[in-house]
Amino acid sequence: MTAQTLILVGVAGAALLAALGAFAIAWRRSTGADNWRDAVGRETRKADRRQAVTIPTEEPPTVEAVEIPTEPEPVAATVAVAHEQRVVEVTPEESGVSRRRFFNRALAAAFGSYLAVLGVELLAFMWPKLQGGFGADVEAGTVADLLAATRTPDGGVIPAFIPEARAYVVPVNESTLSAQFAGKGVAAGGLMALYQKCVHLGCRVPWCATSQGFECPCHGSKYDYIGEYFGGPAPRNLDRFTVEVIDDRFVIHTGAIFQSPRAPVRSVSYPQGPSCIGALAAPEAQA
Repeated sequence: MTAQTLILVGVAGAALLAALGAFAIAWRRSTGADNWRDAVGRETRKADRRQAVTIPTEEPPTVEAVEIPTEPEPVAATVAVAHEQRVVEVTPEESGVSRRRFFNRALAAAFGSYLAVLGVELLAFMWPKLQGGFGADVEAGTVADLLAATRTPDGGVIPAFIPEARAYVVPVNESTLSAQFAGKGVAAGGLMALYQKCVHLGCRVPWCATSQGFECPCHGSKYDYIGEYFGGPAPRNLDRFTVEVIDDRFVIHTGAIFQSPRAPVRSVSYPQGPSCIGALAAPEAQA
């Protein structure tokens, strides 16, 4: 497992733990806010009752009654009206969803959606597509068509770029290949597939028709047309894919990359003309 995979899995784990923590806090607040007495300890409630103060009331002074003759007053009939308060409990379905519950559910749904998308992306990253696309087997075309497309009328070379495989398909004379490529499965049907990235810092290496090789504009690394190192800061040859011919079709196994050191003697002549980026580095190996 690469360092990038470990970092991505770690970030995903941290995000998952944060989401679960936020959901647990929201759930606890939602379920514990219905009755405030549940959030207060028993000792606190007892202390609150003991601190209750009773305020004594003074009796008014006694006044001696003096009889005053009065005439009888008419008696008015009074009617007492009793008010009755009735409490009716309703179900949660009848009362609807409270604001707190609504926000808790929205938060849980948002985190759930985020985790689902993150899980799908992790699975797609760790398990590449089984058919088509980079990381799988890519059919570049028939061998006859590729051989014709990679040669110019004057006998020069022009690579066929296969975007789906991120590779340059180039013609190669298998009998003159360096011994480090023997039995590695990197050539088939007179063709070879080179990874498009420079092995120095990963820039895409363009083709230079005048020098008949690959020249990196980022830091000046140069390779001949079959990807063997010529000069610059690159530590090795261009990486290449294992290939095979199935029913006259050239198949590139982009999930299997072959790395090779600098060849002490190159298999082809380079440069065959002016450089496209200039002489940025002296060659360290000559054919």
